[in-house]
Amino acid sequence: MDRRSFMVSAGAVALSASLPGYSVMAQSASSAAGGEDARLKAMLDRFFYGRLEDSPERATGLGLDKGERAHLRSRLSDYSAAGEAKELARSKAELAELRSVDRDKLSYGSTIDYDVVEYGLVRGIEANERFSYGSAGGRFAPYVISQLTGPYRGVPDFLDTQHQIENKADADAYLSRLEQFPTALDQSLERQKTDAAKGVFAPDYILDTTLKQLRTLRDQPAAETLLVSSIARRAKEAGLGDDYAAKAETIVASAVFPALDRQIATVTDLRTRATHDAGVWRLPDGEAYYDGAIKASTTTNMTPEEVHQLGLEQVADLEAQLDPILRAHGMTQGTAGARLAALNKDPEQLYPNTDEGRAALLAQLNRQIVAMNAKLPEAFATLPKADVEVRRVPPLIQAGAPGGYYDSAPLDGSRPAIYYINLRDTFDRPKFGLATLTHHEATPGHHLQVSLAQESTEIPLIRRLGGYSAYSEGWALYSEQLADEMGMFEGDPLGRAGMLQSYLFRATRLVVDTGLHSKRWSREKATDYFIATTGIARGRSQGEIDRYTVWPGQATSYKVGHIMWDRLRTDAKTKLGDRFDIKDFHQVLLQGSVPLTVLEKLVNDRVAARLKI
Repeated sequence: MDRRSFMVSAGAVALSASLPGYSVMAQSASSAAGGEDARLKAMLDRFFYGRLEDSPERATGLGLDKGERAHLRSRLSDYSAAGEAKELARSKAELAELRSVDRDKLSYGSTIDYDVVEYGLVRGIEANERFSYGSAGGRFAPYVISQLTGPYRGVPDFLDTQHQIENKADADAYLSRLEQFPTALDQSLERQKTDAAKGVFAPDYILDTTLKQLRTLRDQPAAETLLVSSIARRAKEAGLGDDYAAKAETIVASAVFPALDRQIATVTDLRTRATHDAGVWRLPDGEAYYDGAIKASTTTNMTPEEVHQLGLEQVADLEAQLDPILRAHGMTQGTAGARLAALNKDPEQLYPNTDEGRAALLAQLNRQIVAMNAKLPEAFATLPKADVEVRRVPPLIQAGAPGGYYDSAPLDGSRPAIYYINLRDTFDRPKFGLATLTHHEATPGHHLQVSLAQESTEIPLIRRLGGYSAYSEGWALYSEQLADEMGMFEGDPLGRAGMLQSYLFRATRLVVDTGLHSKRWSREKATDYFIATTGIARGRSQGEIDRYTVWPGQATSYKVGHIMWDRLRTDAKTKLGDRFDIKDFHQVLLQGSVPLTVLEKLVNDRVAARLKI
């Protein structure tokens, strides 16, 4: 979909300025302060809506393509090199304007807003000026076209699931976007060709999956594509007749298919020249690129070697925790990974790999959400207003899609948030690990954290909708631990084993991601290590390694972030003793996603303020 670095992106440099002292009472009182606070708020709102003008898919996803921004409903983003240059120029202008604010005159809350936005701008500008290929925005992604990147992958699903069709104007806007889809495809293709001339294109196995997904969209009659069937069904439901289906079919056959053919031809040519080497070390300035990716994803100054060693230590610790649970289940022989693999093959742990089996699996996930939601008041003073529902990853993109991911609800409440799970093969999703995935993606994980930030009245829009991977993925992993502490696995030792396997999965990521991109491991070596350590089925394991290939560094954010969240809570409990309140600790979520350095300061200052009460 929209590749723009719309959200405040994760940073690779440490904040240079320390945050001022914190007072819970004073922060509330200062929220009405004028002067520089009001100026900063107006400025950040301008930044937000200015970025929205160049991110029309994002505007639709947020439900903000209405009223004075209704024109965005009929547009797609600019995927060209010129669009990239425009974004960089805007970031530089925003940074200059931001620094015209007198930070010393800001209230505590406004200094946080200032520092977080500055952090993202500085990091994004430095990275995009240094690396002239792919993306170094919110997520480092060196390849313009891959199984996880490119408008060919995102736009069809976006039009089907996020572009609402309730009236003629909506349907006309859909057709307008469909007419622009070939341009988006060609823009991304030209960028990929430019990068390919520098030697930057995906490895052979990535291009194989990319071609499979491109052909899944292309190799069918136009009328049967999602692009046509979606508007045909929904226009008819809205009482708009069959004309829209015919018009969409014409656009797909005459313009979209030829553009897809051009992509397929180029990717096929690149495949003949592609190497099997997995890591970005082989790219221009590749070692620096990966170092930047690690720092961006973790919002720390950790080196690849430090991340690798942390992973090895975490793996050993988690294997030791799993051993007694597996022994109690009668599984005494072999490594933890081997025993988990055997558990995965138990027919009692598997849903049938059929439509009926998938429906039963999805129904179980929904029951898990209901059960967890009932317990949330025990640990949270503020709960999200938005609902979340579970959906299967669209078959069109399931070959290269992650195992699970979250899509937040729009601000206008026009649809619920969506927790997607990849069901290309139910063998990849044994029953003992499903609850933990639900806790991670839905509640109390991503859905709760993202929704509380979006619905917060304490921070500006640009921060309510911003994201830092170490913060959000760390929170989601912490949420798995929290669910266990709240009794969700009582009487279910295998469910708890699933939680520990999830942690082992994230610890192993630290090892294999750095292995691929820093230690020059092959795809095969990384996959074999991953399977042997986690016991996760080969199909899913291979998909994970392929994900790390095209999103270097991102997978390291989970465990690094979780360690910070867990440490901050432990420290707070130690300092506060009987005064520690888990609900109050979790209220920090209302401050939105921030770099880990800022999170540490926020929590420590909240603790200091409570000690004074």
